[in-house]
Amino acid sequence: MGVISVEQTDRLYWLGRYAERVYTTMKLYFRTYDTMIDAGEDYDRFCRALEIPNIYTSKEDFISRYSFDEEDVNSLMSNLKRAYDNAVVLREEIGTEALAYIQLAVYAMQRAEDSQAPLIEFQKVVDNLMAFNGICDDQILSENVRNLLKVGKRVERIDLYARLHESRENLEREICRLAGRIDRCSLKYHPESLDSLKSLIGQKELDYHRMIRQIEQIL
Repeated sequence: MGVISVEQTDRLYWLGRYAERVYTTMKLYFRTYDTMIDAGEDYDRFCRALEIPNIYTSKEDFISRYSFDEEDVNSLMSNLKRAYDNAVVLREEIGTEALAYIQLAVYAMQRAEDSQAPLIEFQKVVDNLMAFNGICDDQILSENVRNLLKVGKRVERIDLYARLHESRENLEREICRLAGRIDRCSLKYHPESLDSLKSLIGQKELDYHRMIRQIEQIL
């Protein structure tokens, strides 16, 4: 593998972020979906947790548009399509098999739209994204490529975990993983933001909003 261009670096980072965004938010969506079906409208709390605008008119509208509307920039499908668009351009860097798993995840989302039991297809999306991560670890020879994908993944996970008020243990684990990876790739970042995250995770009371600001400013 030769020198990675600035454009490729950016695409690898965002491929890692978009794939992780779909993976993590879909797991939260599973719980919200069940609650909405069983107990009524719970989508407003879901939107507040992720700090996305509640543009939906009913739980049926939310389930349809947040899942499948490519024009909704926050939807699962639009984020998955962004991951796919980056993966297509990066075929030579990530390999055909890794690209295929992103494509399979898109196919599963498309099947879910026409399914009477969409959660079954949603689980296939999650499974294919897990397989994508596994094949990248196993078959990508370039350490820089692997690290760029993983940095994107960790940045996105920290951002989402902070928004979802995840436990100190989970956040600390992801911050440590990011710290051990980000110096090993070609990304330019702000060390002071990483230092601030390390400091924040050690405080008695977790300041989730400051964590979000720092992870947003890390690049």
